[in-house]
Amino acid sequence: MGEMQVSVEALDGLERKLTVEVPVARIDNAVTERLESLVKTVKLDGFRPGKVPLKVVRKRFGPQVRQEVMGEVIQSSFQEAVVEERLAPAGMPRIEPLPGSGTTFRYSAVFEIYPQVELQSLDGVEVERPTAKVGEADIDEMLDKLRTQRTHYHDVERPAETGDQLTLDFAGFVDGEEVENAKAENYQLVLGNEQLIPGFEDQLLGATGGEERTLSVRFPDEYKPEHLAGKPAEFKVRVHSVGAPHVPDIDDEFAQAFGVETGGVAALREKVSNNMERELRQTLRGKVKAQVMERLLAANELLLPAALVQQEIARLKQQITQGADMELKDEPFEAEAQRRVKLGLLIAEIVKRNALKAEPDKVRDIIEEIAAPYEDPQQVINYYYGNQELLSSVEAMVLEDQVVDWLLEQASVKDVEKTFKEIMQGPGQGESDGETSE
Repeated sequence: MGEMQVSVEALDGLERKLTVEVPVARIDNAVTERLESLVKTVKLDGFRPGKVPLKVVRKRFGPQVRQEVMGEVIQSSFQEAVVEERLAPAGMPRIEPLPGSGTTFRYSAVFEIYPQVELQSLDGVEVERPTAKVGEADIDEMLDKLRTQRTHYHDVERPAETGDQLTLDFAGFVDGEEVENAKAENYQLVLGNEQLIPGFEDQLLGATGGEERTLSVRFPDEYKPEHLAGKPAEFKVRVHSVGAPHVPDIDDEFAQAFGVETGGVAALREKVSNNMERELRQTLRGKVKAQVMERLLAANELLLPAALVQQEIARLKQQITQGADMELKDEPFEAEAQRRVKLGLLIAEIVKRNALKAEPDKVRDIIEEIAAPYEDPQQVINYYYGNQELLSSVEAMVLEDQVVDWLLEQASVKDVEKTFKEIMQGPGQGESDGETSE
């Protein structure tokens, strides 16, 4: 029947062009085979089931079957060709039929391949590894923060002071016209928190429950919508009540509010401390990993398959739109997509080169760490082990940590002592809130 013929041409960068030649007999035989099996099952008016002549079936279904077979032959011969030529395609090929010789069917397939990764060593590259501890003063500060978060307010008859919570109705006017979206009823405003436009809260100091006031303010220059930016305005305000803050004491009752049934404040301190320790460990690990990954990216030059970058751009867009009907341009996502693709290729090469596998003990440690804040950690652990997708995501995290460890062995690591606060409130780091999942 004659064998398939393949030739490869290198185009720009990572692009390759395969020209594949398949004997027409391979297609004809597959078409006949399929039509013969159709004869047994096809139902056509005027014929008994299974008795439709092949000639009739070929006339009726031949073109459709040939098209299906052609698609399958292209797919299977393409797979055979890339295996034969030892190519690793990145993304889907662009297929184009070419003129054949009558006995052969020819097509070209243009696609990108994965780049050859020549890993550069991080020998002598400096990495700072921050270290920190959770001190008693850090725990005190966290408990104080948790107290403040649980502030509640009780009505008072006195004039309003900074820190009080006012319940009020208001409506804004510009040039005597009521402003759309500048009104509210039963709005709760804590004086001094600067929730509303400048000057609004200051003019409510000294107000009492039941009082009405007219405030003169000016919309900020960068205010949205723009037609209100910089405009002077009046707000008519009716104060319903003034509430004085009450911050709870750190006592057994406070501990119970955080799910600590026995052991009182000492047990709460321990629970908060454990949460802070866990967050600190995760953050320290994240900071070292981020540094190592940046060093790895900087040390390696790599050609990137455009198809993979395009897929990553689509994924980043999807995270933002969450299925909503929004048109986003590719450009803002391009640099981050390239960074992720490059990192993915480098990590995959390190994993392959060192035959790394996610160590089960480390996977278990991470899952236990994730489960620790929950009321029933064992239930969460079982859920992770029973869900292949979740388990795979943890295994990927562990593999990345093992890659980081391998890279740290090459780098020059300098331990730097920091405080808990410096680590948790460093650049790009929000405040830790030590709070537990209740």
